[in-house]
Amino acid sequence: MEALVIRNTGSWYVALDQSTGKEINCKIKGNFRLKGIRTTNPVAVGDVVDVTVNSDGTGFITAIHPRRNYIIRRASNLSKESHILATNLDYAVLVATLAHPTTSTTFIDRFLATAEAYRVEAILVINKIDMLTEPEDRELLEAVCYLYRSIGYKVITLSAKTGEGVDALKDAIQGKISLFSGNSGVGKSSLINTLIPGLDLKTAEISDIHDTGMHTTTFSEMFRLPGDSGGWIIDTPGVRGFGTIEMTRQEVSHYFPEIFETGRDCRFGDCTHTGEPGCAVRQALEENLIAQSRFNSYLSILDDIDPDKYRKGY
Repeated sequence: MEALVIRNTGSWYVALDQSTGKEINCKIKGNFRLKGIRTTNPVAVGDVVDVTVNSDGTGFITAIHPRRNYIIRRASNLSKESHILATNLDYAVLVATLAHPTTSTTFIDRFLATAEAYRVEAILVINKIDMLTEPEDRELLEAVCYLYRSIGYKVITLSAKTGEGVDALKDAIQGKISLFSGNSGVGKSSLINTLIPGLDLKTAEISDIHDTGMHTTTFSEMFRLPGDSGGWIIDTPGVRGFGTIEMTRQEVSHYFPEIFETGRDCRFGDCTHTGEPGCAVRQALEENLIAQSRFNSYLSILDDIDPDKYRKGY
């Protein structure tokens, strides 16, 4: 039987028989691994799988159908392990906030670079714009929107609390399979509750002391969007860091579109933009044609590639 993996609770997977709407609790039968990648979860939410149903109603996942794509991140406590966030995606949606808490541009850039690396179109959603009441807050919002839109990313500003801007996101993801991710506390669960009325995902208050969110999602899960055109949201656990993997020093610039495009004019084809002569990227940086924040994020990923960087975890 063919089914769609809609939930991963650690040792068990929940697979949906889309022809009947029946959910089946499954375990894995077999050894599934991404070629050349050590993963903590060989089967992921979004996978289309073959399931053999047992007499007690549970099942065994016996095969995984070919994946269109997937997104992975570094496992939180293992230096060489990765975790598959989701597979077969149309969009990777990053929910960020500019206040309470503040999402760093480094985190945003790492997420976008990861989406580029796995060929998933990214959407940047800036939530809690109702809290940006001061003139300098609005200026910051405009600057962030301009930066990422000028690179070519779709940016949607909204407030899950007031509903402002939510329809724009709803229209963008209708009929699509979209992964939602973000730091804890950015209102990701509240936003999904707004997009799927009646879902009632658990939410938590922001810590007054640290201005960070409490983790409320502990595993990935897939939810069907309302409406005739369908679509799904894949909710993922809040992440505090986004350690990138599988990138060589020469490849990193490929996942920063403006750096890659400018780098075509560098004197050397393998320029890493870290001091080589005739570097067009460094020249563009001096002329403010590339944002310093983006270049700093690029350098931070280069630093990640140091083999000792994650020896003690992340």
